[in-house]
Amino acid sequence: MDALKIALELIVVLGAIVMGTRSSGVALGLWGGAGVAVLVFVFREDVGSPPVDALLIILSVVLASSMMQAAGGIDWMVTIAAKLISKRPKQITLIAPLVSFLFAVGAGTSNILYPLLPVIYDASYRNGVRPSRPLSLSVVATGVALACSPVSAAMAAMVTLTDVEPYNFELIDIIKITLPAAIVGIVLSSMVVNRLGKNIADDPEIQARIASGELLAPSAASANGPGAVELKSTTQGRNAAIIFLLGVAAIVIFGLFKQIRPEAADGSPMGMTPIIEMMMFLVGTLILLVCRPNVADVPGSTVFKAGMVSAIALFGLAWLTDTFISAHQELITNTVGDWVDAAPWIFALGVFLVCVLTTSQSTATRTIVPIGLAAGLAPGLLTGMWAGAFAGIYLLPTNGSQIAAANFDESGSTKLGTKLVDHSFFIPTIVLAITTIAAGMVFGIVLG
Repeated sequence: MDALKIALELIVVLGAIVMGTRSSGVALGLWGGAGVAVLVFVFREDVGSPPVDALLIILSVVLASSMMQAAGGIDWMVTIAAKLISKRPKQITLIAPLVSFLFAVGAGTSNILYPLLPVIYDASYRNGVRPSRPLSLSVVATGVALACSPVSAAMAAMVTLTDVEPYNFELIDIIKITLPAAIVGIVLSSMVVNRLGKNIADDPEIQARIASGELLAPSAASANGPGAVELKSTTQGRNAAIIFLLGVAAIVIFGLFKQIRPEAADGSPMGMTPIIEMMMFLVGTLILLVCRPNVADVPGSTVFKAGMVSAIALFGLAWLTDTFISAHQELITNTVGDWVDAAPWIFALGVFLVCVLTTSQSTATRTIVPIGLAAGLAPGLLTGMWAGAFAGIYLLPTNGSQIAAANFDESGSTKLGTKLVDHSFFIPTIVLAITTIAAGMVFGIVLG
């Protein structure tokens, strides 16, 4: 009878995730909350704990980053990134993903990639590099970047799970594993991706379009064609970006040096959760005072909208999974613990698959990481695998940045495919996931 009950509850959990995924966006949160209601009222389970700390971090970060965007800070960061990408066009399959990755780490969002896409296309095509190579890897790299950013929603979810007894695995402990692992993964992946597809000169489809006049030859092409994004670099935007990045740096410093933190009520150094929240509120206030953005623009900004959607999705699904896991803690711990002991990569596969299903790194974190921790997986090893598995959100060609990359690629080399596995992002996703997970496991064992 107990086995049947657990099976039915698991069906409810998986069904809520599937239904939320089909509708996407805030529907993930709605279906998650509905699933909690079913577990509590139908199966009479105790209600789990909603991810309050993670939500508060997300809200504070989204507010600060939205203020930065309203002041023009995102545009300023993108213009700097575009200059870096254009400096070494022949190595763009490596440079573009690394720059996109680092700027996504600093901004805490993958949305910074959108205005960079036409820059990457133009720089690659004009220099004879097949555009699908840097475009595809740049897209996937920004997904992994959120495991390295002190101000991403996924990191907020992770910190609130690991920076507690008995793990005491803080923000800086996570970043010192995920950041080098992701960079190693991107460098190794670029070597593979740089061999994918035919060169422009050897691609009959591209050459036919050039011959017909439909497409300009690489030497005559420019970024001023359809889809090009014109950005303005302003002093106001520069100041907003600098204030935001200084706030990010301050969070890292507080993470590194516990002795400079305020004391908690018990005399121990204050945890990083309230420090992140306070620093982001301070950053947003400084941007308001120094840069004078139009506050009315904040709720309509892309960063604010994406952040609110992430928070709602995390709220519902994380609450659902916590309710289910808490009700069957011992069984899940023993069963999954045996699997993880036999093959630790099973944890990475779990995060990867939830990323595929939900296209949300923060949801995957709150869903699978508690299981891995409860199963006894060492926090360092778990963290290394967690980072690489984030590439999974691009396994299927359904993400907005994938669609945008294909649309910006006027050569047609970046494809969304027709069979779910024949798109330009499939191999970069698999390769970056494997290389980053492998590097993360090494760094996790050594540094964890």
